[in-house]
Formats: sequence, C-alpha cells, structure tokens
Amino acid sequence: MIDKLSWIAVFPEIVLLVMACVIALADLGVKTPRRTGTHVLTMLTLAVVAALEARYALGGQTFYGFGNMVVVDPMGSWLKCFSSIALMVTLVYGRPYAADRDMLRGGEFFTLGLFSLLGMFVMISGHNFLVLYMGLELLTLSSYALVALRRDNATATEAAMKYFVLGALASGFLLYGLSMLYGATGSLDINEVFNAIASRQVKHQVLVFGLVFIVAGLAFKLGAVPFHMWLPDVYQGAPTAITLLIGGAPQLAAFAICIRLLVEGLLPLAIDWQQMLALMAIGSLLVGNLAAIAQSNLKRMLAFSTISQMGFLLLGLLAGVVNGNQINTESAYGAAMFYALTYVLTTLGAFGIILLLARAGHESEEITDLAGLNQRSPLYAGVMAISMFSLAGLPPLVGFYAKLSVLQALISSQQTSYIVLAVFAVIMSLVGAFYYLRVVKVMYFDAPHSHNAQPISAPADAQAVLAMNGALILILGIVPGGLMNLCAESISSIVKTLGS
Repeated sequence: MIDKLSWIAVFPEIVLLVMACVIALADLGVKTPRRTGTHVLTMLTLAVVAALEARYALGGQTFYGFGNMVVVDPMGSWLKCFSSIALMVTLVYGRPYAADRDMLRGGEFFTLGLFSLLGMFVMISGHNFLVLYMGLELLTLSSYALVALRRDNATATEAAMKYFVLGALASGFLLYGLSMLYGATGSLDINEVFNAIASRQVKHQVLVFGLVFIVAGLAFKLGAVPFHMWLPDVYQGAPTAITLLIGGAPQLAAFAICIRLLVEGLLPLAIDWQQMLALMAIGSLLVGNLAAIAQSNLKRMLAFSTISQMGFLLLGLLAGVVNGNQINTESAYGAAMFYALTYVLTTLGAFGIILLLARAGHESEEITDLAGLNQRSPLYAGVMAISMFSLAGLPPLVGFYAKLSVLQALISSQQTSYIVLAVFAVIMSLVGAFYYLRVVKVMYFDAPHSHNAQPISAPADAQAVLAMNGALILILGIVPGGLMNLCAESISSIVKTLGS
C-alpha cells in the first residue's frame, strides 16, 4: 500500500505528466499554425507546477516517498521551480522562431518540452540509482527528438545524430558506473550506498572503478572537458529555440544529479572524485575560453562559453570538502547552486536575443549579424550587453558575484592547490572577457549590414520577458544576498540529512 506522503512527494510530477498527455491529445484538434491554444495551456501548466514547487520549497521540509526512492527537499523544490520558469521563458522566446520555421505544425515542440521537464523533475527528486537514470533517459530522449524536430534541415538532423550517439555512450558510462556501485554496496538507495562506503567494509578499488564511469557520464551531461565534443556541434546545428531548451533548464537538473550522486551518495569518496573534477575544471576553463576566441558563429561561441562556465561550476563542487572533512560544504555547494541558477538566467537572455533577431529565412546567429544592433534596438543591444558582461564576470552584474562566491569558497579552504585553481580561474576569466567584449563592440561600434537594416519586430510578451530578464541580471547583481541565502539554506538541508 502506497502511503499518502508518497503521492504528495510526486504530486507536481503527476500534474505535469497528466497535462503533457492532455496537451498532446488536445493539440490534435488545433488548426492554427501558431498553436495559440496549446501554448496557453502549456504556460498555465508550467505556472501551476512552478507554484506547487515553490510552496514545497517554502515549507522547508525534507521527506521521502515510495520507500526512499524519491526525496522532496528545499534544494530539489527550488531547482524544479526555477526549471519550470526557465522553460516558460524558453517557450516565450522560442515560439515565434518555431512558428516561422514550421516547427509547430504537430505540437511536439510543447509536449516534448513538457516531457523533458518531467525528466528533469525525476532527476532532481531521485534518491535511487534507477530513478535518477530513468529521469536522465526521459530528458535525453526528449532532447534528441527536439533537436531533430526540423526533419527537412540537414544540419539539425546531423546534430541530432551526433547528440544521440555520444549521449547514448555517456548514458552507458553512467549506467555501468552505477551498476559497479550496486555490485559493491548491494543497494540502489543513495543513503544506504553512503553508509556502506562510510563503513569502509567495501573494497576501495571497486568503488573507484565505478566512480570513474559515473564522473564521466556526469561530465558529458554538464559538457565538461574532455566530454565536451558534442556541445559546439549540437548548439550550432540545432534550431536556436531547441538550443536554448537543452542549454538552459537541463543544466539545473545536471547540477542536481551531481549533488545527489557525488555529495549525498559518494561523499566518503570525495578525495577521489575531487581530483577528477579538478582536472576537468582546468581543461574546461582552458579549452572553453581559448576555443571561443576563434569562433565567428555566436551559438558556437556560446557553446564554448558554456564549457568554460561549467569549469567554474565544477570548482564550486570540488571545494566543498577539504582533506576529507566537511569544512566548506554549505558555502561551496551553495555557491555552485547560485552559479548554476545565474548561468541559466544569463543564458536565457543571450539566446533570447538571438531568437528574437531571427526571422523567416534568416538565422541571426553570426557575430556580424549583431553589427549596429544598438542603432536598430537599444533594448536588445542593452540586454545582450548585460548578458555578455555577466558571463564575463564584470560587476555589478550577477555573473560577477557568482564567480566571486565560487572563488571565495576555494580560497577559504586555505589549501594551496585550491588557491592555485582560483588564480587559474581568474586568469581564464580575463581571457574569456575578450570574446564577450567583442560582441559588445560589434553591437555598439560597427555599422549595420544592409541585410540587417530592416526594423526589428517581436511579440509584446517576448519583449516584456526580455526586459525582465535583463533587469533581473542587473538587480540580482546589485542585491544578490536573497538568492545567495536561498541557495545556502537549500544546501544546508542536504548536509543535515547526509547518510541518514
């Protein structure tokens, strides 16, 4: 008999699943090419789900369902709430783009988006290896289909094939690593795995062998070096609306699965996985920033930018434990969560501009397409400049405080190796500032090209959301304390339940 608490734990997921099926069926009767009814119903569903998760998060309680297979805690509830909001923003930005390219003719854009969000929810709430993997596969399979949504576009089809092949390989790595841990500990429950490893009765070599495959699978989902090879091709080849869909909200789910596996399950092995994360962080910061300098395609440049940003996220994750002791846990993981949230917010703004500048028959994805943008639309140029400055880590924008909080977590450990990593991250940020500032220079100081001379038009809702997006990047940079405290308190709920 399933208890009432279990149903409460998965109530938002049930609402999301039922509404995704209802929307898929209701869309069969929609005849308008822009799918207005489907869009409104999807947005209402996302708003309801976000409100439910916010209520759970504000309750501040941690409880389990279905025999500890699912967990509801403030961190998970806030991440699910923000994921829902990020998908809402993505759909507002992406709907005009998708309509111009005949991507709304079957409604799959909305239903697959909802199923991908359901996969994120399961990933974020999973407290069992199988549940985590099930959520991951639901997200990735939906993403593969979304990338291939423009079946008549060879570039998008090629990107989908690359994504599918490499994604399947990474999923195999992760599943193999999880199976090794199951064989070593005899359990799929994350708390039981934690306790089994902490007892030191499990052979260390077997655990590390499984850990290597788990970290490899997680690194692929984050897009960290050396498992980053899919990211530039998929970002550039996928329709821009889909690029934002797979590059925005899913990063929050990827952060959550890292916390669930590495912190809640494998914290006793921190000395082993910290070394792997350190190498991947160094590689991501180096490759991401240097490769981005050579890019002329804006989407590809932002893909390499994502790789470098994930390097900072990994630094936050590895700074939580010092010499096997939980000295820095709340501040470091709180900084990493803050970084993930602010990265998604800034990415929404940057890709929102690319989406709203595009028009039927023209993809505005080259850096030169932004030439003279300030003369054509000061609002668009301003939001793009704010996004670029934030990604570069310039004050007083939120990206600066995100980077600063990660660097503070590293330096406060008082470990020489961590301080060296912090210095390296600062140097790489200076390198990265070049390609971000280049975009601003093109917008404000270059003359517009003849094919970009026509006036810019976008729906009123998209322009309003874009203005709020840019304002939030600035406001959260001036007063970051509220969001920082929210992240720290969310992580403290995780730390209190470790191994329990």
